[in-house]
Amino acid sequence: LSNKMATGADPSKNSGCPVKHDTTETPSTEEGCPAGDVDPRNMMAPSPNKPLPGQGFPLSIDRQTSTIPKGEGKKWEYPSEQMFFNAMLRKGWKFSPDELKPEDMKHIIAIHNSNNEQAWREVLKWEAMHAKECENPILVSFRGRAKDYSPRARLRSWLGYELPFDRHDWVVDRCGKRVRYVIDYYGCDPTEDKQVPIYLDVRPAFDSFSSIWDRMRATWRRWTAT
Repeated sequence: LSNKMATGADPSKNSGCPVKHDTTETPSTEEGCPAGDVDPRNMMAPSPNKPLPGQGFPLSIDRQTSTIPKGEGKKWEYPSEQMFFNAMLRKGWKFSPDELKPEDMKHIIAIHNSNNEQAWREVLKWEAMHAKECENPILVSFRGRAKDYSPRARLRSWLGYELPFDRHDWVVDRCGKRVRYVIDYYGCDPTEDKQVPIYLDVRPAFDSFSSIWDRMRATWRRWTAT
């Protein structure tokens, strides 16, 4: 595995080539989840940050703070290696000692975190179109929808491209206005040095006229730029 990511593209340019996982249930990105089995901010069950019985090897419980704001001067936190591992087992993943080692989790976490940082940078490129009305958008919630392919992803598959291996929907607060973004994750062909880049297709969902207009403006800029 590699934490080398594809270079982010300007939203006015075409979108073409975190670890493959079904994100319908993944580790919570924040401890202290509201009461109940699911945190409404990410539609995920809490994942304990402690070793499971019979785990066999130690994993880090340290968590990295992201650059992604969530309001009140705070930023989202990424899951620790232990939280991510616990969530994988909870979803039914099984590993032999030869299939997963402690150092593998370091790579998995690095890829997961890098993907999210890249996704936020792409979101901010779209949000730059509305900088006059909101200089500091924040991420208020997110949800994994790995098996719920977007219309764009299905259209690409009909044209002969592969379907994304993952999808997230992020809801951004644009100074009081909620905007949903769709993020499709694609695996690219390995490079000569055996790195495996991951391409992110990030765009606002067709939920409002404003988002549709943003997509139209980005398309026009792409066409006129070429």
